[in-house]
Amino acid sequence: MTAHARGRDETPDERADRNFADILQELRVVLTGTQLISGFLLAVAFQSGFKDLDADEVVHYLVLVGVAGLATLLGMTPVVVHRMHFAKRMKRHVVLLGNRFLITTLVVVSALVVGVTSFIFEVVLSSAAGLWAAGVTILVIVALWTFAWSVRRSAPDADA
Repeated sequence: MTAHARGRDETPDERADRNFADILQELRVVLTGTQLISGFLLAVAFQSGFKDLDADEVVHYLVLVGVAGLATLLGMTPVVVHRMHFAKRMKRHVVLLGNRFLITTLVVVSALVVGVTSFIFEVVLSSAAGLWAAGVTILVIVALWTFAWSVRRSAPDADA
């Protein structure tokens, strides 16, 4: 099948440019969500009730702040790689690395969502509620990732 018949008539360099643009768009969405969660976490520390958290809740909170920072840094890395290797004819390699960092970022953000959901239920209701919330959130994430994977597996062979 020719490239035109598949719906794309582009050179490998054009494909790499398009794929990197797609990665950047996806990172914008992920990093916006990460920024919102990070902002929530920052605001929590300055609430009057923060001093009422027990030691376990404070540890949970600090772990979440660390995970949010990690998610932000992972999401920024494809841009850093691109900037450091700009105009060096490495775009296809940058796209490959960008894709890997984006997937890693999505995994870390998923863990962050589990942790934040658990933390909120833990503080508002109880530790047991926090564990239940974490479990339900994990099930939802696994279901969504499984669905995403099944779409990939059921799609006809196609070039990215």
